[in-house]
Amino acid sequence: MKHKAYQVAFPVTVVVVMVAFLSTIFFANANLSFAADSGKKKSPAVARTSAVDYTEAQIKQLQGSLNMTEAQKELWNNLTQVMRENAKDMDALTKERAETTKPMNAVEHMKFHSQITEAHLDQLNKLIPPFEAFYDSMSDEQKKVTDTIFRTGKYGKHKRK
Repeated sequence: MKHKAYQVAFPVTVVVVMVAFLSTIFFANANLSFAADSGKKKSPAVARTSAVDYTEAQIKQLQGSLNMTEAQKELWNNLTQVMRENAKDMDALTKERAETTKPMNAVEHMKFHSQITEAHLDQLNKLIPPFEAFYDSMSDEQKKVTDTIFRTGKYGKHKRK
């Protein structure tokens, strides 16, 4: 019986960890501060970049790194459209929470975390098909650069061999 439970628990754990990791990559700068609000305005230094601004920066960096062909432009546009829609949705969700003046209790915090996690999963599910189509259109060199970016998180011009 323990063996069967492990067979189910392990894949579920891997999926949860992967979703959390990918969410962090795509939405690292989303304003998801859950610290108690002291009622004072935060200084501009504390202000976070919106998901839309962060996504636009990612798009620009990726575009500069990949040297896309004309044939890849439509696939790239499809991908960036989904990225932008996802970012707008995330900003709307965090804005909705930020506008709530009532402090959340622990259960409400957990429910909000669940809502964010579900939104990330939905966004990843929307993002994967256009990303896969774009990735499949890439040259081996472009795939190598993309794999490096995803593995290391480093954008910019990459050396070609």
